[in-house]
Amino acid sequence: MPRFSIILPCYNAQATLADTLQSLLDQSFSDWEAICVDDGSTDATRDLITSFAARDARIQLVRNPRKGPSAARNHGARNLAKGDIIAFCDADDLWAPGKLRALQTAFADPKVGGAFGRIAFFETSPAHVSTTSTLPDGPLSVAMLLGENPVCTMSNIALRREVMQASTGFDETLVHNEDLDWLIRLASSNVQIIGINQVQVFYRNNPVGLSSDLGAMKRSRAEILRRAARLGHPCAARSEAIYLRYLARRALRLDQGRFLALRLILAAYAKSPAGVLSPARRGLSVTLAALIAPLCPTNLRHALFA
Repeated sequence: MPRFSIILPCYNAQATLADTLQSLLDQSFSDWEAICVDDGSTDATRDLITSFAARDARIQLVRNPRKGPSAARNHGARNLAKGDIIAFCDADDLWAPGKLRALQTAFADPKVGGAFGRIAFFETSPAHVSTTSTLPDGPLSVAMLLGENPVCTMSNIALRREVMQASTGFDETLVHNEDLDWLIRLASSNVQIIGINQVQVFYRNNPVGLSSDLGAMKRSRAEILRRAARLGHPCAARSEAIYLRYLARRALRLDQGRFLALRLILAAYAKSPAGVLSPARRGLSVTLAALIAPLCPTNLRHALFA
């Protein structure tokens, strides 16, 4: 059996998938399988996977028996994976070459049930990174997830197969925040999920992806908060302020109008000034940008904040 099973849901991903698969082939740790779960692509996605699979038997193509990325992840991770460790990767992200090697080291500790690393964000090329994420202090907690989710993307989480099997998987009825819902359930259990202080994922900013619909994200979050409260984790004002600050930063980067970021950051301060300013450098920079944005023409806003 392989040490790692990589679950890669894909739908019409021909523009980015070759780079993603190559980043798996470039891993310095080679004991893995990649289960590419196609969601009914109408472009060359399946042909591309078949081409890679012909060159490397560790890569396999399967069909999603239902529909959507959550169903694809559930099918790959719960029904098909043979590895000791389940790792997820999206079809438009890239893995750093040492990701699996670092995870192998982390999972040598039997107390570790899951792990994630830092993320580098880029638009056109991973050689031009706009920013990198930071790690929180201590193992992953629900409070962290309800603020600014440090895992950020499914490409940045790995866990033991028995942990995945014990979970109820991803809620296939959710379109947004299904990963957050799942992570909150994991963090509510006794599973220890640790951070690794190393860039492990290069995340491709997509201005038209699901995460660009800030209104839908905010609406779906309300349902996630209700579920978290039922698990005994009501959202503190500080966490809500951190989340609103995150939305304000996304609104600036996606250039979603002159005033949206300002409205979001003001709402964050109304919730918890201490939350907005945790850490102070990030809070002040987003606040200043949100104040400046309404005064800038479109081209300048894009140049400053995209």
